[in-house]
Amino acid sequence: MNILLKSAKIIDKHNESLHLKTRDILIKDGIISKIAAKIEPESKTQVVKHKNLHVSIGWFDSSVSFGEPGYEERETIENGLRTAALSGFTDVVLNPNAHPCPDSSSDIVYLKNAAVGQPTNLYPLGTLTMKADGNDLAELYDMRNAGAVGFYDYKLPMINANLLKVALQYVQNFDGLVYSFPLDTKIAGKGIVNEGEISTKLGLKGVPTLAEELQVVRDLFILEYTGGKLHIPTISTANSVKLIADAKKKGLNVSCSVAIHNLVYTDSVLDEFDSIFKVMPPLRTKADAKALLKGLKDGVVDFVTSDHTPMNIEEKRVEFDNASYGTIGLETAFGSLNQLLDIETVIDLLSKGRERYGLESPILKEKQAACLTLFNPDETFIFNEEHITSTSKNSMFIGAEMKGSVYGTINNGNYTSNN
Repeated sequence: MNILLKSAKIIDKHNESLHLKTRDILIKDGIISKIAAKIEPESKTQVVKHKNLHVSIGWFDSSVSFGEPGYEERETIENGLRTAALSGFTDVVLNPNAHPCPDSSSDIVYLKNAAVGQPTNLYPLGTLTMKADGNDLAELYDMRNAGAVGFYDYKLPMINANLLKVALQYVQNFDGLVYSFPLDTKIAGKGIVNEGEISTKLGLKGVPTLAEELQVVRDLFILEYTGGKLHIPTISTANSVKLIADAKKKGLNVSCSVAIHNLVYTDSVLDEFDSIFKVMPPLRTKADAKALLKGLKDGVVDFVTSDHTPMNIEEKRVEFDNASYGTIGLETAFGSLNQLLDIETVIDLLSKGRERYGLESPILKEKQAACLTLFNPDETFIFNEEHITSTSKNSMFIGAEMKGSVYGTINNGNYTSNN
């Protein structure tokens, strides 16, 4: 299949010869054949024209959950990857948020096979411990050989410090990446929202920032002792940014991410007890969101994520205390992040992170495989349920203004389009 992109403005600050230039791009059988000021379409070529068309390398998301296997009513792998493609993402890392959770090589093979032929590439995480129960290490080496790009007991802290130590030492034999969710459960107790003025006013049990920061300090001390590669997912506090910045100055091999909703929203939205805003880590204060955004700009926070977490309506439309955590975020990742930062920074953030997982980053140049995202950075609209392609509709962004829309992606030889 041949595709010709007409008058596409290229956003790729790592490619000085093409960055901010408007070019035609010809793609033949999945390979970028020609990039020039003007290219005439050949026969049997699909010509793609869009208003204010921009193009970048395909976007990457380090934290998505679907449902399959076990929770297919939330989201299947097939529809989840289609949603990712329509949202601009050509590559996603899949959380081990399923039942049964993937803790063996055969589980990883199943997930990889389920994604074959889909418009977005799927890279699964395996659990760090068997059944994600925190007691015994899972089959880390075998899962790595089967295609797992890291090891994570999804949203569960590693309570046993010695087990984290052993894991960090063990994975150095094959350059594995260990996740540690930043939450001290003893400090957090039964808290469900950020501890502070808002939680006190609403009478909701709070999760103090200390619960995150104590765990971050512990994990960084262990990493300094063991060596290895550590990833701290979805941090949410200003002090976590500072702690990780200090660790990086020491030369520790640590990375971290932040969920886009923790940049956009604060605990002030909880006034009406709407469980759509119940997430973990919880929405924090304006000062925390500001520090996280600054951490992104400074490079302390390595990448952003949608932290896409589909949930059935029955799991959300209950009392706040009993509601499940999570919001979907793939469809709104670009439009919400683009409200906060300039377009070049947004595209850089949405494109980076692959190297941390041992994946090659695509290159936008002739004779390279076409892995592209097509978008309009200037269109504004109000996000509503009609814009959701996920099976679950639990988005905290419904009713929010978006800046920027995605036309689609070109990946694996196919053009997946919203039009």
